[in-house]
Amino acid sequence: MSNKVNKNALRAGFITAGTALMLLMSSPAFALTPDDGDDPGPGLSVIQTLGLYVAAPIVLFLVIAGLVVAGDKSRKQAKPKG
Repeated sequence: MSNKVNKNALRAGFITAGTALMLLMSSPAFALTPDDGDDPGPGLSVIQTLGLYVAAPIVLFLVIAGLVVAGDKSRKQAKPKG
């Protein structure tokens, strides 16, 4: 039993160290100084942000769900009763 615990602890330590190493290697991606060629556009307003990240996915989900339901109903009606 102790050997299994040691293996699990070693595995957890390896994964933690690997994750920390990956985060350290990607740290330049989080730099605050702008690079040459950076040209950020104007920021989004609160309404634009809510529309883009809340309303648009909900509408897209409802459209896809509606198409699935419509396709399912047409298939059920096309079957002959017998």
